[in-house]
Amino acid sequence: MNRAELADALRRRRYLADDGLVTAIHLAGKLELPLLLEGEPGVGKTEVATALSQVSGRTLVRLQCYEGLDAAHALYEWDYPKQLLQLKSGADIYSAPFLLERPLLAALRTPSVLLIDEIDRADAEFEAFLLEFLADFRITIPELGPVHAGTPPIVVLTSNRTRDLHDALKRRCLYHWIPYPDAAREREIVRVKAPGLDTESARRLVDAVNAVRDLGPVKRPGIAESIAWARGAQVLTDEGVPWPDALRRALGLLVKYEEDVRLAQGVLT
Repeated sequence: MNRAELADALRRRRYLADDGLVTAIHLAGKLELPLLLEGEPGVGKTEVATALSQVSGRTLVRLQCYEGLDAAHALYEWDYPKQLLQLKSGADIYSAPFLLERPLLAALRTPSVLLIDEIDRADAEFEAFLLEFLADFRITIPELGPVHAGTPPIVVLTSNRTRDLHDALKRRCLYHWIPYPDAAREREIVRVKAPGLDTESARRLVDAVNAVRDLGPVKRPGIAESIAWARGAQVLTDEGVPWPDALRRALGLLVKYEEDVRLAQGVLT
């Protein structure tokens, strides 16, 4: 599909991407490159992979990165307890029934969108291993032989930029930074994700969110928090609470630190 068709397909899945992000997704697909998305937490990086899975009809396979993640936990492991139980039976314990499939192996075995989430949380050693995997989408299981992707996965990597990624990884990817949306786009996103929210309520909510962000809180609220705040306030207004009071009562959905709660309360007075 072309760029305009992609934008429409994403919108139908309730993902409202701006032109820059649509272009990045489109080019990564056409050039068969991993898409590396950086940005503040909550701006919609992970949701790109979910929306792409829906648009393409592929299975979403997610690898959540963390400190200490190694190749074994990302690729496959053997089910040792099950193998021990079968030792006396004479069964081949290094066969498919005893293999525990992890995300990277799963992504090779079915047409998929592979989400490697928060790659910046993994160690540099895992990042180096990932370079080899992304080069040819092929692994070798010593006991079973090589496994390669019949259909290469669509790969989306996300990073909150808690550390700098290695240049070698960035060179192999199409890079895109997802910023906070402008107020008009954020109002549109909030109304799509919180159906029934009227225009004026969405305006007041997004203005308050941007005011909190501008005050330099401990943790700036992302779009995900804006949506959660809108939904929570809607629940309260449906129960008869006036909109301004509903926003104040639902602040715990927008900000997560005591200092930020005080900042937000000041904005709402």
